[in-house]
Amino acid sequence: MPAPHETDANPATSRKRATLERLLLEARRIFAEKGLAGTRLEEIASAAGVTRQLIYQYFSSKEKLFASVLDESTHQVVTDLLSLDLDDLPPRQALRVLLEHQFDHYGTNPELRSLAQESFRLHERSAQSRNRFSSMAPPLIDLMERILRRGAASGDFMPSVDARMLCGASVLLTTLWFTSRHITSTATGFDTDTPAGIAAWRSYAIDFVLSAVLTDRRPPLDRPQLEDE
Repeated sequence: MPAPHETDANPATSRKRATLERLLLEARRIFAEKGLAGTRLEEIASAAGVTRQLIYQYFSSKEKLFASVLDESTHQVVTDLLSLDLDDLPPRQALRVLLEHQFDHYGTNPELRSLAQESFRLHERSAQSRNRFSSMAPPLIDLMERILRRGAASGDFMPSVDARMLCGASVLLTTLWFTSRHITSTATGFDTDTPAGIAAWRSYAIDFVLSAVLTDRRPPLDRPQLEDE
């Protein structure tokens, strides 16, 4: 089945497309609120104005519906990152803007944070559960590669930085840490689940990634001071 963001020129499919988009929107909201285990398909069907049987027709199971919600959410994040106008920015600034946007998608969106945590639990339970990020990652790595290449040419970045490895590390620090914030909180000694804690980790994580590639003027890596300390 094509994803909701894929266009279809056939007018006869427009109603089905609208129904599918509404279904995924309501599923995202309820999964984020109640988690995969706590969500019943009847709730989603009622909120979307469809039948439970229609959900099974489209997705065959609650887990596959959840995987489709993750696919759509990931696609939206990656599409936004790829739409950033970074080519005209100095390499150092371009990399910082990219990292800030990676973080802020999750840092400012509680729904995405909840879905990320649920995704981790699902993948831990089932090796067969996969979303489509692997097919969306190459354009993001290419974007990182272009920034790194410009930075190496300008002398801002160290040469021969592996874009794939840096992209993976930056995703872990700016995005996937939301799946295990309790570990970060324990290690750092402050609550990374609060707005102040999220802001502190945002600052440190972005500076950490930048410090790995800059040739000079690396940002200090002191722990940011929290307002209540």
